[in-house]
Amino acid sequence: MLSIEADRFAHRTLELRAFFRQFRRENVPDEYYQYLKGELSRDALFTSHPREAKAASKEAWLGELGNIPDTDVDNRIRGTLNGADKWLLIGGPPCQAYSLVGRSRIRGEDPKKYEKDSRHFLYQEYLRIIAEHRPPVFIMENVKGLLSATVRNEPMFQRILADLAAPANGFKGNKKRKRLEYRLVSVVNPNNNQALPEDFLVRAENFGIPQLRHRIIIVGIRSDISELPLALSPSQSPSIEQVIDDLPRLRSGLSKQPDSGEAWRNTIASIDEQKWFLNGQLDATMRRKLARALDRLNSEVGRGGEYAKYTGRPDRYAEWFIDPKLGGIPNHSTRSHMAADLQRYFFASVYADCNGRAPLLQNFPRDLLPQHKNVQNALVESRFNDRFRVQTKGRPATTVVSHISKDGHYFIHYDPAQCRSLTVREAARLQTFPDNYFFEGPRTEQYKQVGNAVPPLLAKQIAEAVIDLFT
Repeated sequence: MLSIEADRFAHRTLELRAFFRQFRRENVPDEYYQYLKGELSRDALFTSHPREAKAASKEAWLGELGNIPDTDVDNRIRGTLNGADKWLLIGGPPCQAYSLVGRSRIRGEDPKKYEKDSRHFLYQEYLRIIAEHRPPVFIMENVKGLLSATVRNEPMFQRILADLAAPANGFKGNKKRKRLEYRLVSVVNPNNNQALPEDFLVRAENFGIPQLRHRIIIVGIRSDISELPLALSPSQSPSIEQVIDDLPRLRSGLSKQPDSGEAWRNTIASIDEQKWFLNGQLDATMRRKLARALDRLNSEVGRGGEYAKYTGRPDRYAEWFIDPKLGGIPNHSTRSHMAADLQRYFFASVYADCNGRAPLLQNFPRDLLPQHKNVQNALVESRFNDRFRVQTKGRPATTVVSHISKDGHYFIHYDPAQCRSLTVREAARLQTFPDNYFFEGPRTEQYKQVGNAVPPLLAKQIAEAVIDLFT
């Protein structure tokens, strides 16, 4: 196995997981769990098992395609394959240029910059590897915004499909390559030969993932490989509380002022002294539910950490998530928020519990709204008016995205008594990462890694469908 990762923190995570996979699950050494608990350094962990550490280092390569010489990439791939003719290539170009949010931001700032953005064509690095190494099967993943992305009025998705179907033609390299063709297959459309562009869009919530996550997934099968149907089997997705409600209760922190459990509780509890609470801006049901939720605030609840002891089990996927040898939960710590935002989070989570949906800006008491100009514009234009989005109980979560690292407003926990945004581990549960999958780096970088990933349980289903092509 070989992985190439450009981000240094994501690379450290991949290298650690590669080390974990050197062992059968029942034989994972105690030192691994000591590292996750903060009892052992990474160097000491790798030193205790040098053979496995060397294999992990060889498997996980820190580098960026396009900046690494092609010959180095090709030599690594050939060395890893060692003559094998049954293998799978998985990857996808960086998605910022294709994402709906990224496109909107870049075009809004500078339309010409968007048209010239070289990231539109980074998929050609992936294409070059296909053309050079001719994998029997490849899988490419990207954001759904690729379906509608255009550059100089040319639809990018149709261009990418054409290039993937004939990669030796699509890649403008200097070498003259043999004819190479691939059938491009949808994993959700049983009529694979007639797949339309939208058929490559996989809605993860239709396949047991507790999250509304829509991604493009293309399977390319080399033309000389026998064709088999690859359609995934739909299954009901868990609701958010079925996969995170067992995790230890935490409180958020206070930013821009001294933080303590008592200060946190008092900040939120002062809601009952605010004008909007007292002067009739709320209906009777909301006012009663806010008062009850205030009574549940507990200043003794902690903020978590990189590891905390824990013995719970989720309602769904317990065998997948829980590792008995771990005896706790990693990457489960909370962020700090401004006092005013804590009161907004509290109101939003109570509103969601009362109404079965997150509030829009117009549902907030006027006195509780931020005084930013863009908030006032959103109220007038009814655009981007869901900026305090509670992940509501009883349904899958909304899409876990990489910018959760910058903004917790879109990922507010449904429990008012915790009054916070989701932790890295909660986001990882929604992405279906096992609890023993540890994310390296500062918390911001951990969030980015979680948001950029393909849900492992979805990847497992695709792998089980694709493996039959090699038998």
